[in-house]
Formats: sequence, structure tokens, C-alpha cells
Amino acid sequence: MIKISDFQMKDVVNVANGKKLGNVGDIDINLGTGKIESVIINHSSRMLGFFGKDEDIVIPWRNIVKIGEDVILVRHKQTEEDENK
Repeated sequence: MIKISDFQMKDVVNVANGKKLGNVGDIDINLGTGKIESVIINHSSRMLGFFGKDEDIVIPWRNIVKIGEDVILVRHKQTEEDENK
């Protein structure tokens, strides 16, 4: 069992390129089934303070590969714009 607060402390890493996507900021739960549908990543950027907030990244639960002690490995297809940041 894992607490949401513990979940939010882990770095989220894309297995496709090894890049850190950010940290879990929120969780989308289906109230009918009680299951987690997706996790929402607070997408961090070096320019955040100057140009406003980046869009959050939504990772469907099925795209989570592994939850480790320090990181959460996910499959995420980044856009070309994301890769250039």
C-alpha cells in the first residue's frame, strides 16, 4: 500500500528517453470503480517563472511501467515541442 503523499514525492521518468517529466501533482480516480484512471504530472520548466505555467501531463494508469522507491517509470510519447524544452 502507498500513500498519495509518498506517490507525489517520486520523480516521474519517461522510459522512452530517460527524461524526468516532473512529479505527480494529482490523481484522477474513477468514483464508480474506485480505481485510479490517470496521474497528472506537474510539468516543470526552467522558464516557468518568466512565461507562465506549462501544461500538465496526463499519464493513463495503463502507461505506468513500474513504481519504484524513488521514481515512477512511465511510457509517454512527447511532442517535438516538449523535447525541445
